[in-house]
Amino acid sequence: MLLILIKILHIAVAVFLILVVLLQTGKGAEMGAAFGGSSQTLFGGGGPAGFMAKLTTAAAVAFMLTSLGLAYVSSAGRIGGVQLPAAQEQPAQVPADTLPDTSQAPDGGAAVPPASGEGTQTQ
Repeated sequence: MLLILIKILHIAVAVFLILVVLLQTGKGAEMGAAFGGSSQTLFGGGGPAGFMAKLTTAAAVAFMLTSLGLAYVSSAGRIGGVQLPAAQEQPAQVPADTLPDTSQAPDGGAAVPPASGEGTQTQ
C-alpha cells in the first residue's frame, strides 16, 4: 500500500515539476541584451529568487525525496540490494572423453557395429 501511495505522489510531483518549469519565463532576452551593452548582468541579478524559482526548487526537492522513498521501499526485503532469479536445475553434462566405451557389449556378447563407417577398413 505504501509503495502505491509513493508512486502516485511521485507521478504527481513529476507532472507538477514539469508544469512549473514550463511556466517560467525564459532568460534569452536578458542574455542577448547583455551582449548588446545592456546594464543587466549575464545571468540575472543577485537579488532574491522569485516565487516561481522557489516553487521549482520545492518541487525538485519533493521529486528527489519521492525517488529516494521509492528506491528504499522497493528494495526492502532484499539482501545486498540484488535479487537474483531462482536457479533452474539442469542435468549435469559429462565430457565425451570420460564416457565409457559403448561399442563393446557389457555381457560379453557381440560388439555393436560402429556408426557411419567409423572403424571400417577397406582393403
